[in-house]
Amino acid sequence: MSLLNQKPKNHRDALVALTLIPKLGIQRIRLLLQVVDHPAEIFMLTSQELEQVDGIGPTIAASILEFDDWGKVAEVFENADRVGAQIISYQDAVYPPLLREIYDPPVLLWVKGNTECLKNSGIAVVGTRRATTYGLMMAKKISGQLVKHKLMVVSGLAFGIDAAAHNATIKAGGKTVAVLGSGIDVIYPQKNAGLAAEIIENDGAIITEFPMGTPPDAGNFPERNRIVSGLTLGTLVVESGLKGGSMITAQSALMQNREVFVIPHALENANGIGCNHLIKRGAGKLVQTGNDILEELPNYHYQKNEKMQLQDEGLEEFKWENMDLDEEAEAICRLLKNDSMHIDDISKALEKPSSQLLAKLLELEMMNCVRQRVGKNFELI
Repeated sequence: MSLLNQKPKNHRDALVALTLIPKLGIQRIRLLLQVVDHPAEIFMLTSQELEQVDGIGPTIAASILEFDDWGKVAEVFENADRVGAQIISYQDAVYPPLLREIYDPPVLLWVKGNTECLKNSGIAVVGTRRATTYGLMMAKKISGQLVKHKLMVVSGLAFGIDAAAHNATIKAGGKTVAVLGSGIDVIYPQKNAGLAAEIIENDGAIITEFPMGTPPDAGNFPERNRIVSGLTLGTLVVESGLKGGSMITAQSALMQNREVFVIPHALENANGIGCNHLIKRGAGKLVQTGNDILEELPNYHYQKNEKMQLQDEGLEEFKWENMDLDEEAEAICRLLKNDSMHIDDISKALEKPSSQLLAKLLELEMMNCVRQRVGKNFELI
């Protein structure tokens, strides 16, 4: 008797059943789904048809054909209900539309909270667990600014930058989504269980592709990071070394053809080396305010004439006139007072090599005195 003549009958039942088959794995499930119109049809294929799919040999084909543990499938759904979670599939209308576009979207997602918010336009905000005061300040500032333009903030519930972004979003009245590297019933780190509850209480969501009971093993997090970037229009790296989850998330965003944004750091900040490296490579846009992010989202509508005035309140204290700048920095700012200029024109006017001036301009960008536009044009903030 085929699955279509049994209970359960819907596509989620079939997909959960496939995840329970030993040694099948998510990559083979994706390949199988490409040869059928409905997941249930996989259980109706012959052994010969199954073995024509890459990676499916006689043993796995037999396991698929012999599967009859529908009681276990029902138990998975019962356990999800018990912890207040829903299981949604790639084929469901509530599945995040941006995540569906990536190369390797999760087949199933376990969700606690507001599934509708998964359709919202958002930005991933990521960074180190060992954040500096500056990193935490920028994570809170930018997250709060994005919320005021109705953007959702996505992160990974970790200590440091992740937690700061989630908290700032909630405080600003926005929606935030936390992506776990464990089962939906295994909040990690456990000390952020209260934050997870707050996210849900404030119309956000906690999501994962890992089945219930999955521990937060190190190998899960690189997989998790592709979901963080895949849910969003772009990823903001607030503070990161050269290695780690934030850099993996940035790389995932680039591979998914999503935007990458980067907060610059002082050269002596070891936790910011990765950020400066991304900027140096041209792999991400230097960001000082939320407005720098909004400018790169052509398909996201916002009031550009607002110039983020409310969000940038307090920024006036960073204007160059009120800062103790060295002679070279002050000369650059005076030169840019009337209009933006290309680096070559600045070099000619000040009679100094552009390589020397670019280093000084980077310092001024980090101090919120100037911003760089396309083609190495600079202007005062």
